[in-house]
Amino acid sequence: MRRFDRELQRRGAAERTRRASGVDLGQLALWGSANGVEPDGVDAVALRRYAAELGRRGAGPRSVARKLAAVRSFFSSMVELGEMTANPADVVPAQPQRLPRTLTADHVAALLDRIPATTPLELRDRAMFELAYACGLRAEELVNLDLASVHVDSGQVEAQGKGGRTRSVPAGEPVLRAVARYLERGRPGLAGAEGEPALLLSKSGLRLSTSDVRRRLRLWAGHAAHRGQAAEALLGEASITTTPSYTRIESARLRDAYARSHPRA
Repeated sequence: MRRFDRELQRRGAAERTRRASGVDLGQLALWGSANGVEPDGVDAVALRRYAAELGRRGAGPRSVARKLAAVRSFFSSMVELGEMTANPADVVPAQPQRLPRTLTADHVAALLDRIPATTPLELRDRAMFELAYACGLRAEELVNLDLASVHVDSGQVEAQGKGGRTRSVPAGEPVLRAVARYLERGRPGLAGAEGEPALLLSKSGLRLSTSDVRRRLRLWAGHAAHRGQAAEALLGEASITTTPSYTRIESARLRDAYARSHPRA
């Protein structure tokens, strides 16, 4: 640590910066001593444990990020000085990812029920957000839906997401009714060029864009008096590492479980 401080001096770092770095590194050293982590045993796993401990102690994301930046700079200097061969902090995220905010079932129901579903645009929006919520579709998957994507008889929706991958998801009665109303009374009033395959059309008769979806969600969220809720919470924009793929829904038990568990199934 003294050698690192001299290196900071050589680089012209301010006294306050050097002092803060010393405090941050000292905390890591104390944590390592208390947890049996030797100086040469500090690796990425140990640093993640350390970051988690800082969080448990009440340090906010910015504070944790600052402390990890000091640690990263320290190990980088050690590599440059030939004391280490690699920087273990390089693979540790600079700032912990925050979990997305979510809407409660009551909030979503209030948002959906506030859409009157009278005009063609309202009918489209009601069907669009019923699909988003009931089927767990991202904005990109919504706008990629074609007329042939909704299978009323089998109660499934074929969604095409990232990388052109297609997944089949179950659709409950509320969403199927909303789509049916839109197809019967809404889409004909929006249809433009003959043969347009898109399910969800803009007022000019073209396929919607993801920005259109978010704009309409903000509009209805405002009407529902739930300002400040993240659009990603409804549209599933958060990164999901494990998404079930319902490619073949043949089990009655699975259908029953879905119907019991999803408030809009």
